[in-house]
Amino acid sequence: MSETSRVSLAELTPGIMLGPLDGRYRSAVAPLVDYLSEAALNRDRVHVEVEWLIHLTDQSVLPGTSPLTEDQKSALRRIVTGFDAESIKELAETEAITVHDVKAVEYFIGNRLPDIGIGHLKSLVHFGCTSEDINNLSYAVGIKGAVEQVWLPAARALVGQFAAMAQEHRDVPMLSRTHGQPATPTSLGKELAVIAHRLDRQLDRIARTEYLGKINGATGTYAAHYASVPGADWQAVSRSFVEGLGLTWNPLTTQIESHDWQAELYADMARFNRILHNACTDIWSYISIGYFAQVPVEGATGSSTMPHKVNPIRFENAEANLEISCGLLDTLAATLVTSRWQRDLTDSSSQRNIGVAFGHSLLAISNVAKGLDRLNVPADVLAADLDQNWEVLGEAIQMVMRAEAIAGVEGMENPYERLKELTRGHRVDAERMKEFVSGLGLSADAEARLLALTPSTYNGIAGRLVDHLK
Repeated sequence: MSETSRVSLAELTPGIMLGPLDGRYRSAVAPLVDYLSEAALNRDRVHVEVEWLIHLTDQSVLPGTSPLTEDQKSALRRIVTGFDAESIKELAETEAITVHDVKAVEYFIGNRLPDIGIGHLKSLVHFGCTSEDINNLSYAVGIKGAVEQVWLPAARALVGQFAAMAQEHRDVPMLSRTHGQPATPTSLGKELAVIAHRLDRQLDRIARTEYLGKINGATGTYAAHYASVPGADWQAVSRSFVEGLGLTWNPLTTQIESHDWQAELYADMARFNRILHNACTDIWSYISIGYFAQVPVEGATGSSTMPHKVNPIRFENAEANLEISCGLLDTLAATLVTSRWQRDLTDSSSQRNIGVAFGHSLLAISNVAKGLDRLNVPADVLAADLDQNWEVLGEAIQMVMRAEAIAGVEGMENPYERLKELTRGHRVDAERMKEFVSGLGLSADAEARLLALTPSTYNGIAGRLVDHLK
């Protein structure tokens, strides 16, 4: 079929998007739309402009102005709370004329002032501001909301799942595999607790994020502010406004707020993603050797040709989305900290992808949560694996022999070499191991302890370590 003969999907369905986050995966990432979409950014721009107007009048910064009435303030704020599909459409039509998104917001607000009875204050909208004064604050408000109201609660809930599983399986013995080889046993709960602990540390860092903002003019010098109203304390006005939005005031900037806080946040989020990715690959591997059994979803198809299969698709899907998210977060962190001289526009295009980076991470979190919910632990499989690997007790026997030697027991020379000869490259069963222990000449107490030891009981205080979780 030729290119000219096929139906244009773009014309047939003009609302369709190129990216899967707005199609296939929309339900998983929908909460982010209220904070990181283009519409949300425009609503936040309106919010910042409205609050700046109220702030200037509340403090009577400009001669000839006085505080607005409560009704007038409420009416202004309803422009924000009533921001809807018609508002989005109107802004788009205005921007098509202005070819400038922030200027369109300025006109959008100014056109509503006469109906509020403050048409004479139209010149006060966007007073002293460069576009970046509004944009940096709008992005900060949106990102802060997305982190605190959507991403962080979802991530915390996932860590809670890992922690609950760690508690449930704290005493389930499990063979370790260092370098992929049988190693000193642990417990399944302890290994899950390691994941929860690692992830939780990153979430604590993210929760302490400083969201910086500035409103200081075209090159960060308040030049237009002092030229127009030299008697005002513009730094105090700026600081109180930024802090009133729930942000941290940045006193030293060029035209743009330097975005360093964003780079810090994205680095922490990417680190969380990578730890979660590591968890996914480990769980996938445990599924493949039978340590986890997946509960089939009724009616679901695991393979188009092999009906017996229950594929670990949730974890595989999460891996891919975490990689995409990290790629974007890394790029954003690297790009946003650089700007030529006092301003270039590379940050403008970059920041439009913040929602995509968050979305792929949130989608991965959702998939891992669903995947964990469908896991069972066949303890008999773990126990059988341990019973097939008695050679892992070689470490314990060697250490006991060393302790015995220090205590003065004769015949404890070369413990490592003796265990190496017994175990390296050989499968050792319970009988052979007990026979070896009985022939070492240990003290009665040490011999009794080792003869009572099994791969299932040789895991130290693994279960108790789970108590370190918050």
